[in-house]
Amino acid sequence: MDVSSPEPSLYTVKAIFILDNDGNRLLSKFYDPDLYPSNKEQKNFEKNVFNKTHKADNEIAFLEGMTIVYKSSIDLFFYVVGSAQENELMLMSVLNCLFDSLNQILRKNVERKCLLDNMEGVFLIVDEIIDGGVILESDPQQVLQKVNYKQMSEPAYGFVLFDYITGNLDGQTDRNQPV
Repeated sequence: MDVSSPEPSLYTVKAIFILDNDGNRLLSKFYDPDLYPSNKEQKNFEKNVFNKTHKADNEIAFLEGMTIVYKSSIDLFFYVVGSAQENELMLMSVLNCLFDSLNQILRKNVERKCLLDNMEGVFLIVDEIIDGGVILESDPQQVLQKVNYKQMSEPAYGFVLFDYITGNLDGQTDRNQPV
């Protein structure tokens, strides 16, 4: 008896990308080199996905043999792509983790300008959630802890990334302390 179901794999995510409300790429990572090997093919796929999803109210789409979960916020579209056999709930957990992590570092201002101003933090977050297509983390609090992000008490614009290098972990300096 030949059962033609694919072997289970840890390589769950085929791609993750963020597009603006015109379908332009802001962030894109493709984890399967055989899927869309050239940049042109990747952009064509992203454009096809955007055209199919930007006016839809769904959270899931099937296109070109791929399962795609997506979410929009103001002027951004977030996509996580897996194979046709992939569990949609697994992909959705990645999408929700990405969105919730970004929501925290961008102080609930998940929009194009804010995202572009904080791209280094966005890349760190994506890399903490997925490594080579393998889901590493799906809890936004764990992701933020791993990228060493601390929410500052006073409102600040931007993602403070290198406080830990200077030893300034609380975001403030104490001028009365001897050096």
